[in-house]
Amino acid sequence: MKRLIFLFMISFSFGQKLLIPMDVSQNDHLKAYGIAIYTLSKDINVEWLLNYRDGSFLVDHYPFIERECRLRGVSFEIINGSMALSIYGEIEQNNMDIVLLEKSPKIAIYTPPNKQPWDDAVTMALTYAEIPYETLWDEEVLNTGLSEYDWLHLHHEDFTGQFGKFYRNYRNAPWYILQKKQFEQVAYQYGYASVHEEKKAVSRTIKKFVGDGGFLFAMCSATDSYDISLALENVDGAHSVFDGTPIDPKAQTKLNFSKTFAFTNFKLMSDPMVYEFSDIDFPPSHKPKVRTAESDYFSLFEFSAKFDPVPTMLTQNHVSTVKGFMGQTTGFDRNRIKSHVVLMGEDPASDQVKYLHGNFGKGTFTFYGGHDPEDYQHFVGDPPTDLSLHRNSPGYRLILNNVLFPAARKKERKT
Repeated sequence: MKRLIFLFMISFSFGQKLLIPMDVSQNDHLKAYGIAIYTLSKDINVEWLLNYRDGSFLVDHYPFIERECRLRGVSFEIINGSMALSIYGEIEQNNMDIVLLEKSPKIAIYTPPNKQPWDDAVTMALTYAEIPYETLWDEEVLNTGLSEYDWLHLHHEDFTGQFGKFYRNYRNAPWYILQKKQFEQVAYQYGYASVHEEKKAVSRTIKKFVGDGGFLFAMCSATDSYDISLALENVDGAHSVFDGTPIDPKAQTKLNFSKTFAFTNFKLMSDPMVYEFSDIDFPPSHKPKVRTAESDYFSLFEFSAKFDPVPTMLTQNHVSTVKGFMGQTTGFDRNRIKSHVVLMGEDPASDQVKYLHGNFGKGTFTFYGGHDPEDYQHFVGDPPTDLSLHRNSPGYRLILNNVLFPAARKKERKT
C-alpha cells in the first residue's frame, strides 16, 4: 500500500508521460530503441517496463520527444498521472518490474576496416535505429584498450587466426587474399609472428575490458572462435596453410577451458578444408541439419522480472518464439556450455542453445548464434537486409535489448 501511495505521488508530480508500447501495437520496434537512446542523450531518464506490454518504455512527456517519435514512425501514447498509477500498480502485482535507464551507453563495434556495414546485423540494427556508435579494430584495441566504452560488439570475426575457415572455397578469391595480407601486416606491425598470436592478444584485451566492467555482445563466429582463442592461449592451433608453421599436435589436450567465458570440453576442428572451428556449433556448419526457414524456430525463456532483471531485460519481446537463422556458428551445443551460464533461448527439439548470457569479473557477456535474424541463410556477397521491411523483427529486438543493458539500473523498490 505504501508503495502505491508513493507511486501515486510520483506520477502526479511529473504530470503527463509518454508511453512507447512494445507489444504488437508498435509500428516500428527497432526505431523505438533509438528513441530510448535519443531520450537518454538529452539527459532524460527512461523507465523500461519489464514484461509490461512486452517491454515498453515510459518517459516524461516533452514535445520534442513526441515530435521525434512522429518523425521516426514510432508509436506512442500520452498518458496522465492516474493512468501512470494504474500501470505502476499492474507492474507491482505481476511478473513485471521497472528498470531505470539513466545514461546513454558509449558503443563500439569491433570490425575490420574493409568490411561492408551491411555484413553485420548489429551494425545494421544500430544504423536503422539511429543509435550512435563508433568502430574500431585491432590497432585501437592494442594501442589504447577499451576503457572509454561501455558496450562492445564483436563483428563476425575469427579470433583463431584461421581467416574465417574460408580457405577451402575462397582461398583464391581477391577479397580473401587481400584480407589475409591486411591481417598479417597488422600482426607483424605489433611484433607477432602470426595472425593467431595477434588475435589472442586482442582476445585477452577484450577479456580485461569485460573483467573491468564492460558489456560484451557477440554473434555468429565471434562467439565460439573467441572462446577457442582464449583456451588456446600460447598454443599453435592453426594449420600451416594459415601461418606457415605446423599445428601443435597436442593442441587439443593443451586447451585451457578455465580461460573461456562460456564454453568447455569442446573439440577443435583444425582441418582447413572443414568450414567449422569446433564442436561447439550446433548444428555444425559442415554438416547442417536439414531444416527450412519455415520450420526453424527457437524459444525464449521466461524469467522473474523482480528477481532476475538482467535475463528479463535481454529477452524482452512481443513473441516468445523467434524465427531461427543460420550462420557459421548457428547455435551452441548445450553439452559444451559451462554450468554457470544463463540460457535464454533454445531449440526445444534439440540440444541447440541460441542465446546465452554470463558474468565475468565486474562485466558481462552475451552470445547470440547466427548471422542475420532476417536472412535465414546468408552467403558471402548476398545483398544487405533492408530493415525497413523488418521493423518489427523479434530477432533484431534481442540485439537491441543488449544495447540498452549498460544504461540500466533497477529502480529502487519503496516500502
